[in-house]
Amino acid sequence: MSLALVQSRALLGLQAPSVTVEVHLANGLPSFTLVGLADVEVKEARERVRSALQNAGLEFPHNKRITVNLAPADLPKDSGRFDLPIALGILAASGQIDASRLAGHEFAGELSLSGQLRPVRGALATSLALRAHQVAVRLVLPPGSAEEAALVPDAQVYRARHLLDVVRHFLPAGAQESIDDSAATDDGWCLLQPAPLATQAVYADLSDVKGQVVAKRALEIAAAGGHSLLMMGPPGSGKSMLAQRFAGLLPAMTMEEALESAAVASLAGRFSAAQWAQRPTSQPHHTASAVALVGGGSPPQPGEISLAHHGVLFLDELPEFPRAALEALREPLETGRITIARAARRAEFPACFQMVAAMNPCPCGFLGSAQRACRCTPDQVARYQGKLSGPLLDRIDLHVEVPALPANDLLDAPAGEASADVRERVARARQAAMARQGKSNQALQGQEIDTHTALEPAATQFLQTAAARLGWSARSTHRTLKVARTIADLAGATSTQVAHVAEAVQYRRVLRSPGA
Repeated sequence: MSLALVQSRALLGLQAPSVTVEVHLANGLPSFTLVGLADVEVKEARERVRSALQNAGLEFPHNKRITVNLAPADLPKDSGRFDLPIALGILAASGQIDASRLAGHEFAGELSLSGQLRPVRGALATSLALRAHQVAVRLVLPPGSAEEAALVPDAQVYRARHLLDVVRHFLPAGAQESIDDSAATDDGWCLLQPAPLATQAVYADLSDVKGQVVAKRALEIAAAGGHSLLMMGPPGSGKSMLAQRFAGLLPAMTMEEALESAAVASLAGRFSAAQWAQRPTSQPHHTASAVALVGGGSPPQPGEISLAHHGVLFLDELPEFPRAALEALREPLETGRITIARAARRAEFPACFQMVAAMNPCPCGFLGSAQRACRCTPDQVARYQGKLSGPLLDRIDLHVEVPALPANDLLDAPAGEASADVRERVARARQAAMARQGKSNQALQGQEIDTHTALEPAATQFLQTAAARLGWSARSTHRTLKVARTIADLAGATSTQVAHVAEAVQYRRVLRSPGA
């Protein structure tokens, strides 16, 4: 009887819990049993591993009773990432490779029937989790996955293209000639240097949008302070163009932000080297469910708000989204994280995003327009605007109207200010906030608001009067105060003055009612 242990990792949110692949060969009726709360994809590894070993010229122990245990037994395992460690465990248990040399290595990879290694999702998330827990191991991954994992500084990542590329590095002394490694390649096994990709982030430019000075100012304030934004206006007024250029106003991503954002994309299988260090803009269709937005499933998978981590979540046609989906955004808008709890498993995903939403003022879209008359009844307008709950609107910092431009203004207007110029001012304002309080203005909580906003006495009186007359909640008052602090940072002021508060108050508009 022989027993071999091979180390691997599962995926649970952005965590990568350790999995020990235990392979036991025993005498008895030939069988291949896989246990350890394995999903369907994992159980199918039996056929992939058997064919890969045979087609690679390796010996599969047909006359043995093979038992593979994925420990711990109560941790769900999915995908084909355990194909490679299972194959190596069988080879080690049968004495074809040196089991002692596998120590200090962790393996993941899906096997084709020919023995080629195929990429698996979550490689970058796995490597990042290992660094967070200060686990020093050598990761062996397929092409595509290895390059992702190597983006993490100080990671030891080996790339292998074929099963034989791995096998020939763990053969017992003097056994090289016993293995036909003709399928192996010279560059099939190599240590990847942790060199981040030098990709220049490319965004659509704000200069493409003509006019809309107020909306552009609101975008600049939102970018500088990390605030959420709601734009309302008739169809074709430029709301979508403005939102799609918002990511280009945000400061360049730091290494940690780029790694976290890419790790979530890797977990969902959406990582692209061309988008490295580029702030994501997630734009789900308005038919998206609550699970699609915030995440879910079994095992839990990230939703659109997590895929927009350190980027932008753009919700176009906001009232058309299901009510349950919009209400699910309340908590992550406040906390920057989302916890997916299921009966058997609980996972937490980052969701530090900036929400930019757009909507029409009424079903026909022309309520209050100077160009076309609205044909909606007051009841239709009330039902349409009533799709958005007060608590959700209360959590959106800036409300701005985007009116339609007359044709002559649209055609004759010069190009607007470039994104690079706005981004420079945004970066200065954010640096001032970080130097003062170590976080963005939007993230201020409790006593921090009173300490860092530095309201002048006249500004305090002005805000108290506005809050009383407009019937604001405590949350609305605090959010207005944080927006005013951002406006002061853009102006380079050390204190928050009346002019800053007055401008912030203008962005807490209520939805237009019929006849207003």
